[in-house]
Amino acid sequence: MIDREISKYLRQISQKYPVVTITGPRQSGKTTLAKNVFKNKDYINLEMLDVREFAKSDPRGFLRKIPEGAVIDEIQHAPNLISYIQGIVDEKQQNGLFILTGSQQFEISNSINQSLAGRTALLKLLPFSMTEVKNNYDFSDIDEIIYKGFYPRIYDQNLNPTQALADYFETYVERDLRQLISIKNLSSFQKFVKLCAGRVGQLLNLNSIGNDLGISHTTIRDWLTILEASYIIFLLEPFHCNIKKRLIKSPKLYFYDVGLVSFLLGIEKLSHIERHPLRGNIFENLAVIELLKYRYNHGRRNNLNFYRDSTGNEVDIIYNIGHQFLPIEIKVSETVAKDFFKGFKQLQKVIPDLPFGKLLIYTGNQDETRHDIQISNILNLQKILNEIS
Repeated sequence: MIDREISKYLRQISQKYPVVTITGPRQSGKTTLAKNVFKNKDYINLEMLDVREFAKSDPRGFLRKIPEGAVIDEIQHAPNLISYIQGIVDEKQQNGLFILTGSQQFEISNSINQSLAGRTALLKLLPFSMTEVKNNYDFSDIDEIIYKGFYPRIYDQNLNPTQALADYFETYVERDLRQLISIKNLSSFQKFVKLCAGRVGQLLNLNSIGNDLGISHTTIRDWLTILEASYIIFLLEPFHCNIKKRLIKSPKLYFYDVGLVSFLLGIEKLSHIERHPLRGNIFENLAVIELLKYRYNHGRRNNLNFYRDSTGNEVDIIYNIGHQFLPIEIKVSETVAKDFFKGFKQLQKVIPDLPFGKLLIYTGNQDETRHDIQISNILNLQKILNEIS
């Protein structure tokens, strides 16, 4: 068991709110995190059918048995319980009383927004960060990380990534998906998810995906919402600022875990990564989600965008720092080429003031600075963010 990076913030915030709500993908480590940080609290798992039935049928009696609060796992199975928790926390006026976890982004649900507004801190726990893997497990190179992804069980149990991720995806489709939406044709949905993997790092085009599947773009939009709510895909929104240049309005499509992308693309061996035509896109996905993990692990919100104008000039990431910006380019290359900086030059024509400079993330081992461009291996990304945040 490793001490997750988010643990420090979780301990701090639990002293300021009566309820802390932790969401994240299945198997990202939410239960382990909560039990490790709050060792002295009772633990209740609503995955257990008898426990769930008790919580749903007699919420007052259920909560009476935990007068000092508890860690309540998978709270989405008994959402009505949240209203009764509100009454308890309002009466007791005690911080750190309940720790709730859930595998869906249910902070957007009415139960959280209406019942616990102002009473709960919201945290998002994604699978391991690259720093957590680097500091606790052995790996050979970036391709191995792309192949394995970051789900903790793959590392803790030394599982075969292909088998583990196949089981993960099948469980998601057969179990979680049925709880979220009624889909008559699961085969079409599975093809849809694989089509999304084939478009990783690209602009989202609902009509294109729908045409490939023979399904309406409205249905595709609904399915994308489900994938977002269950932490499968992440949509990176385009950068919009008070500038005259015409900008792209469509988001870009990424996955929360690169190992799952690799599995969905049919990658079954580490050797398949090196020559895969989407290796660059997957590496870009890796860097984008690492930036997101850094934000979440420090209790911050998503502050990421990408820049692309109507003529195709693009910068992979615009990292917002207050009212300033750090543009970031991501290249799966061990050698720095001049054309890597093209996007930076075009961006600076519309945003001349970039006090944090620019950052190029690549797979090479030589960190250097050229003018105001910092060039660094992706393994040093967290160190760079610590310096500027």
